[in-house]
Amino acid sequence: MNVDVLDESGTGVDVVALTRLCRFVMRRMRLHPATELTVRLVEPDTIATLNEQWMGKSGPTDVLSFPMDELTPGSDDEDAPEGYLGDIALCPQIAEQQAPAAGHSTSDEVDLLLVHGILHLLGYDHAEPEEHREMFGLQGRLLLEWQRAELGVDPEGP
Repeated sequence: MNVDVLDESGTGVDVVALTRLCRFVMRRMRLHPATELTVRLVEPDTIATLNEQWMGKSGPTDVLSFPMDELTPGSDDEDAPEGYLGDIALCPQIAEQQAPAAGHSTSDEVDLLLVHGILHLLGYDHAEPEEHREMFGLQGRLLLEWQRAELGVDPEGP
């Protein structure tokens, strides 16, 4: 899996850890090994411009996803197609502002936003209650598996 994490934010985010998280989620979602993804960590002004340009909303936001090849998760009985998953723009400064209200660290908020962005690239949404339950449930499971894997705990364990 080819993942590029570009830190344009100047915040010193651990791009190596974020690259590992992207690959972890992409493997869990059974994407083709040749799937590509780009993540740009940007400043508030940059994400505000993108938010207005692409979403028609003013002001900065936390994360934006731009799907490319409309890839979907693979399954056990079929091979996922290869392609370019898309681009994610993520603002660590907004994550830092949001983290206290969520009750976790800035790093955990960035991880959450990154997983959230990848799920959007895969076609998940949260506009309707059922979609919200599905997407946020999957997001929570992926983050828990990631945290367990980072701690060296078997993600399939108890």
